[in-house]
Amino acid sequence: MRVLLAASEVVPYAKTGGLGDVLGALPRALRRLGIEVSIVMPAYSSIAAQRFGLQPTSWTLQVPIAEKIVAAGVLRAELDGGTPVYFVDAPQYFARQFLYGAGDAPYLDNAERFAFFARAILALTEHVGVPDVLHCHDWQAALAPVFLRADAARYPALAQVRTVMTIHNLGYQGLFWHFDWPLLNIDWRYFTLDGLEFYGKINYLKGGIVCADAITTVSPTYAREIQTPEFGNGLDGVLVARQQVLSGILNGVDYDEWSPEHDREIAAPYTAEERSGKAACKADLQTTMQLPVDPQVPVIGIVSRLTDQKGLDLIAAIAPQLLRKNVQLVVLGSGETRYEHLVQQLAHDYPKRLAARVAFDNTLAHKIEAGSDMFLMPSRYEPCGLNQIYSLRYGTIPIVRATGGLEDSILAFDPRRRTGTGFKFVAYTPAALLACIEQALRTYRQPAAWDTLVGNAMAADFSWDRSAEAYAQLYRHVSGSA
Repeated sequence: MRVLLAASEVVPYAKTGGLGDVLGALPRALRRLGIEVSIVMPAYSSIAAQRFGLQPTSWTLQVPIAEKIVAAGVLRAELDGGTPVYFVDAPQYFARQFLYGAGDAPYLDNAERFAFFARAILALTEHVGVPDVLHCHDWQAALAPVFLRADAARYPALAQVRTVMTIHNLGYQGLFWHFDWPLLNIDWRYFTLDGLEFYGKINYLKGGIVCADAITTVSPTYAREIQTPEFGNGLDGVLVARQQVLSGILNGVDYDEWSPEHDREIAAPYTAEERSGKAACKADLQTTMQLPVDPQVPVIGIVSRLTDQKGLDLIAAIAPQLLRKNVQLVVLGSGETRYEHLVQQLAHDYPKRLAARVAFDNTLAHKIEAGSDMFLMPSRYEPCGLNQIYSLRYGTIPIVRATGGLEDSILAFDPRRRTGTGFKFVAYTPAALLACIEQALRTYRQPAAWDTLVGNAMAADFSWDRSAEAYAQLYRHVSGSA
């Protein structure tokens, strides 16, 4: 089985969110199953070529865009010493400071950039070989299945390739005005309700959903949710029409990076059997964030994009009540300006209760996972989420809303049976969130119950092996080798 993974982000080369984490970890797990995996992504100028060992190849890709042919080079590296990664080297498209745009403003030529990337994915197969399965991730790669169907005469060697389209977050679809249609070099008959047209615009992700042989999301619950108007972002009807080929596969996590027994970023290692190091990590986090060092005060961590999707509106509503309690909050993230200002203002108003860092800081993210007692993720929707799963391994109890991957990965604590791994609420209201946090705080004040809960959490297994096997079964199914 030969699989080519196509994505705009791969850790450690480029990342803005969970997409990069998935592409950095899934290939290793697939290789353990005997699948021959390779990856293609853009050669962003932000990638440190020397650090990551990127080497030039002699290949030149001839990529059709509008009425022209654009040439691109190809760089190559190896991920984890085993998975070949091919970088589409086109400086006019990818030599930018940021991946998709500056701040909230996307680059004005993103339609062309990622139409080019999708064509380049297909052109690359002339050099690396034809895969059995082309697995495309999110809107940036979603046009590849479209081109295979709508421009099949250009790719006769790829006629037997089967395609899988993974939706990491339906909130990001790749929407562009219809004047960009000539960039795609496909017939206008595909700009219809049954094709890529979406309220008068071109929708790249919709194209992938319509044209791929199989569609996946990153959790089973999210796969069901996006078939409803509440979570479908206008594509629920399209997804319902394709529900026979739609499935949800929960993301795994990379325990080589996210596990307290060998995490180099934290103050002290610890395990489920010997947890004393967690107290040192808590003290280190409090010191790092200039909060009073007190082992008795429960610390609630937040590592998140600061947006409505992540429940920041709920947090904003309950913050004054919550911060009057005997708790400490540690916030790391960036996002909407109003929420960046909010957390900074709260840190100023409650200096002994809340500390915030508006940034992306991988080391601090590890310290928060290890040093917090609880981890807060009250998302409005959450395709999968990874931090709540990281938190389990660190014995940091998740407080989550029962949606998407949060619903699938966290089992509500039952104090009578002493089962469960965290705390969940359903109604998207400030009152429901506050009640859930208060339940967690009451349990924290019961040492025996809390100790059991932490043990349950640390015993949970969300390694990539289980998820990779589900993908392998899907690949076998779509390629007819099951």
